[in-house]
Amino acid sequence: MMLGALGVCFTLAATPQLPPRFVPVQAFTLAWTHSIEKIRWEEDYRVQTDAQGQPVLVAGKARVLGSGAGMDPPPDAVHYANGWYEYQPHTKPLQILRLTRSPYTADYDWCVKGHCQPLRGVMPTDGDVTLLRPCRQP
Repeated sequence: MMLGALGVCFTLAATPQLPPRFVPVQAFTLAWTHSIEKIRWEEDYRVQTDAQGQPVLVAGKARVLGSGAGMDPPPDAVHYANGWYEYQPHTKPLQILRLTRSPYTADYDWCVKGHCQPLRGVMPTDGDVTLLRPCRQP
């Protein structure tokens, strides 16, 4: 049995009947700037298979450029001279990320192999929640 390539599938929560948008990627970074504190956050993810062969998202390193009200990095974060705090999230493999994309704030940045672009260049937004799931090519 031939299995499709690994990647991520995007759907809009408000219109789940639309077919997912497949992006063939095994490693990516989601980044954003906090709307009030104006502090940049970055989270690395890998798409891989679990013991049953199902695609899952595995959190890699995360970074935050400074801290602010209610935005403190975790206690095990390492602070670097350039202002970044880096840490390893302690999460189990994920099946879904819910990305709130408001028309009143800047969009997420989608970064692959060091190249970043606004997420709307990969998946348009309806101003609500975009669902990101690990998947195989449909």
